[in-house]
Amino acid sequence: MAGEAVSAAAARAEGGNSMRIAYPMFFFSGKEKKQILEAIQKAEQDTSGEIRVHLEYKTKGPVYGHAQKIFQKIGMTKTRQRNGVLIFLATHDKKFAVLGDVGINEKVPEGFWSDAVGIMQEHFKKGKFAEGISEAVLRIGEKLKVCFPCQAGDENELHNGISY
Repeated sequence: MAGEAVSAAAARAEGGNSMRIAYPMFFFSGKEKKQILEAIQKAEQDTSGEIRVHLEYKTKGPVYGHAQKIFQKIGMTKTRQRNGVLIFLATHDKKFAVLGDVGINEKVPEGFWSDAVGIMQEHFKKGKFAEGISEAVLRIGEKLKVCFPCQAGDENELHNGISY
């Protein structure tokens, strides 16, 4: 499994509303879920890359290692071009990671995810988790379309919903 999802960045999701429910299924309101899903759909319009968001209550070990296991478990490696991206958020631990599959890592420079991580950290400090994820998703989509532009006949290879 090591090396499968090799391009990643991880950080703490500090700040925010202490009244927000940490249980993943209830972490985002319906409106916030819709905002994230619309961002994923928009980001994927111009790229063959696949972007997903996954929430869990706690990590089992370091966030990056746990996110790698989730990456495998939810099938992120099953794209033809190996160009899946996972935004993983542990709601109770307040930790997150952004991971890309090997097809992306072969084409992008080190630090490729740093701007998406920065966007998320800035919004998370203000308690704006949905905004942070949505904006990061759009940035990732912009960057992926350079290496993985949408081609004729492209299809959505992975479910766009938020997983738990």
